[in-house]
Amino acid sequence: MADRSDHGELVHLKGGWIDGWDPENLDQWERGGGRLMARRNLGFSIYAEFLGFVVWQLWSIVVVWLDGWQGFSFDNNQQFWLISTPSLVGATLRFPYTFMVSKLGGRNWTIVSAGLLLVPTTAMGFAIANHPDANGQGGTSYGVMLLVAALAGFGGGNFASSMANITFFFPQRTKGWALGLNAAGGNIGAAMAQFTVPILVTVTAASVTAGTSPEARLLNLPLVGPFWIPFIIAAMVLAWFKMNNLTSAKADLSGYKAALGDPHLWLLSLLYIGTFGSFIGLAGAFPKLIADHFPDYRLIHFGYVGIGLAFLGPLVGSLARPFGGRLADKIGGAYITAGCFVVMILAVWASIKVLATPNPSFWVFLACFMVLFMATGVGNGSMYKMIPTVFAWRAGQADASNQSAGIPTERKTSAALGIVSAFGAYGGFLVPQVFNQALKLRADLPDQLKVVQGYSLGLWWLAGTYAVMLACLVALYIVPHQRRGSRV
Repeated sequence: MADRSDHGELVHLKGGWIDGWDPENLDQWERGGGRLMARRNLGFSIYAEFLGFVVWQLWSIVVVWLDGWQGFSFDNNQQFWLISTPSLVGATLRFPYTFMVSKLGGRNWTIVSAGLLLVPTTAMGFAIANHPDANGQGGTSYGVMLLVAALAGFGGGNFASSMANITFFFPQRTKGWALGLNAAGGNIGAAMAQFTVPILVTVTAASVTAGTSPEARLLNLPLVGPFWIPFIIAAMVLAWFKMNNLTSAKADLSGYKAALGDPHLWLLSLLYIGTFGSFIGLAGAFPKLIADHFPDYRLIHFGYVGIGLAFLGPLVGSLARPFGGRLADKIGGAYITAGCFVVMILAVWASIKVLATPNPSFWVFLACFMVLFMATGVGNGSMYKMIPTVFAWRAGQADASNQSAGIPTERKTSAALGIVSAFGAYGGFLVPQVFNQALKLRADLPDQLKVVQGYSLGLWWLAGTYAVMLACLVALYIVPHQRRGSRV
């Protein structure tokens, strides 16, 4: 039997479905249980999305540990492809994943998308365990390893459907904070992947041997994928019992056509490649960058436990993201995003200067990259406030920062969020490939000089890209709105 609330006519249906949802209705939101329901769905959405990011980014750190052990041997180009391929697949999957919320419901698709993570985690374990023999024969081929890495793209798709779902649960006035929190919780998974792998490998190695030889570590390296299987199953069970589907969460085909036909969708996608694409791309490349430039700091030992420091970058960026959304709620997404691009340019320039010194300080370099990651995180949060605001303004809502433009625009916005997030994720493929191509252009130099000049060239390319994006943002979203006395 349907359970009707006296506050906003909420109707609870079978299968976790809810009819009559309207977060803009203050009575329903404050006294009809709307706020608590939205927060509950947000919490379990974050957990499932977190695991998606873990799986998506596992290869960024596994590649650094795997190469050269037990007969596996991959050159720079192959390593960068193993790092970037999950992002390429994940970005592409974000397009169909966005549709799934409207087709199956947010709760139902969370269960399915979490279940798909069992495939890459299991496959990773088998692929790494099948190493070459003492003569270098047999073992998992590079082609098969690349295919298994591609399966990790399932984790990248989760972000689009999660964000498209959560945007329906919160009112326009708090959407920046809610979406920022949802994204940040997921993004932390990138940091957790890079944090846990060295610990899992060194701790399990210590449990079978008093040493931490590469051979002992490799015997346990296949565990880093299957380790997450119980957590994935828990996410499926929790989504089944604790999450809801909304009948109003419909991003129909007309909404997608409207979004795709709007030129601002493509402009926002370009800007999001600059913020989120930089975050996920730099997160993927950072462990290898440290291993190549500062090999002594690839692993810090605490007894038998080894901790890599690359996880600090995505951790800082993830934690900064919700504050970008909150600042955008108060100041405006365009202003905050513009400030982030300025900081990103300065941080990249400072990083290049550090690398150019005769004996570069790892700690100064790390500090520069932490500032860079922080700026990408804040920019990610402000962009996700900016996107719905732009579409509300385009629909004629004068106070677009605080007021929704109605359900049709919400559906168009939901579609746009998924599409923009998909294009942004391609940065996870592009940024490592930028470094890959830069290193190829410096291939004729001695090894250490090739590394320094190759990565520096890649960073210069990124700085130039950020400058172009900053100019577009100011020209299209700050100057015109200042003249109108509005902001986005």
